[in-house]
Formats: sequence, structure tokens, C-alpha cells
Amino acid sequence: MSFPISAGLLDSMVLAIVSAEDTYGYEITQTMRKAVDVSESTLYPVLKRLQKGKLLETYDKEYMGRNRRYYRVTPSGKAQLEDFRKQWKEHKEKVDGILLKETEIKKEEPKIEEKEEVLPQEA
Repeated sequence: MSFPISAGLLDSMVLAIVSAEDTYGYEITQTMRKAVDVSESTLYPVLKRLQKGKLLETYDKEYMGRNRRYYRVTPSGKAQLEDFRKQWKEHKEKVDGILLKETEIKKEEPKIEEKEEVLPQEA
């Protein structure tokens, strides 16, 4: 079973990857694929959205004779990432509390008192 990935979760994962080290799109995709099924065509709109929101910025760098566009997290992006991490921790704890609970919750059934039937005594 695979769980759907929201835009917010994608944003937070990209910010986390890029905050660890400035990197380029293909490398971000490969890192993301360790956890979720994501294509480059899905990732590039996320990168554009984060740039537009001033959470990421780009610069070009030569790598093996080619220019590559690298991404780095802005100060606003770092602050947003910390907020995402806090929200994720709270969300995860709530979900874990349900999914990973080892004891079953049993509804308390009303107790029915059994009365001993008293029979007339024979004389």
C-alpha cells in the first residue's frame, strides 16, 4: 500500500534535502525516491513553487564541464523547514498513537447482575 503525498510534505522533504547540502534537481529526485515514488516531472514544479515563495534560491555551478542549476535554502526556507518539522512530529505522534497502539480498545460492556432464583421450599 502506498500513501498519497501532499504538496506540503513534498515541500518539506525538498527543503530538508537541500538544507543538508546545496544540490541539483536530479540528485534531489534520487534522494526523494528512497522514501517516496516521485518523478523529476513532479519535482520541478515543487522546486519552482519553493523558489517563488523565496524558500529556495538557485545558482549555476560547473560540474564535469557542464553548468548545473544548484538549489540552496534561504533563511525563510530554514524557518519554514523548522515549522514543517514541528508539525510533522505532532502529526506523526497522533497517527502512531492510533496505528501502532498494541492493545485493543475494548468497549466496556454493561454488567448484568445475575440474581439467584429462589424457589419455594417444599414442606
